[in-house]
Amino acid sequence: MITIKRILLVEDDLMIASGLVYALENEGYEPIHCKDIITAYNTIQTEQFDLAILDMQLPDGTGFDISQKLKNTNTAIIFLTIVDDENKIVRAFEMGADDYITKPFRLRELLARVKRTLNTSCGAGKSELLSIGNVTIDTTAGKVFIGTEPVDLTALEYRLLLIFASNKSRLLTRAQILENIWDYGQNFVEDNTLTVYVKRLREKLGNAVKIETVRGIGYRVD
Repeated sequence: MITIKRILLVEDDLMIASGLVYALENEGYEPIHCKDIITAYNTIQTEQFDLAILDMQLPDGTGFDISQKLKNTNTAIIFLTIVDDENKIVRAFEMGADDYITKPFRLRELLARVKRTLNTSCGAGKSELLSIGNVTIDTTAGKVFIGTEPVDLTALEYRLLLIFASNKSRLLTRAQILENIWDYGQNFVEDNTLTVYVKRLREKLGNAVKIETVRGIGYRVD
């Protein structure tokens, strides 16, 4: 049985929204469009989504407000932003975003990001227990534990940890890591994205895993 992925689109520009809804439907998704925060809030109360595409700048607030409402719903998040502002991008990742894209964007690029994000959040991959340091990864359930305590990771933080766990003690270049995280090489990402995710993993895992920075090259995890 095929499960249709449901996507919440919050975008106040009706021309952009109508084009995205049409494109998403043609890709086999079920998009629901909201033009402002209040409408999105009401929709979230009664509907569940696999992915949310959120405009950062809305008439009655920001996409960050909506992401907070989705925090404990297992909904992946892609932000749309008109300004490639590093501070806003970092904040987006810190608030749990899985990806972002700057306007104006290429439709094929956005659809590729949607597909990748949904595939990643579904935890595609073989099922087994992996361990690294004092961390255990249950790939069957898509859960991470420090000892017996669960750790809450976003989809891309989880994928990054899987890459490290599958390459223990190996020096991984930044290019190798980015290619494996995004599945589309380095065409759609900025290099500082990786720095943000490594920083967040270090904060969440603490001393349970040692992530060593090899200056100018990449990372090694023992």
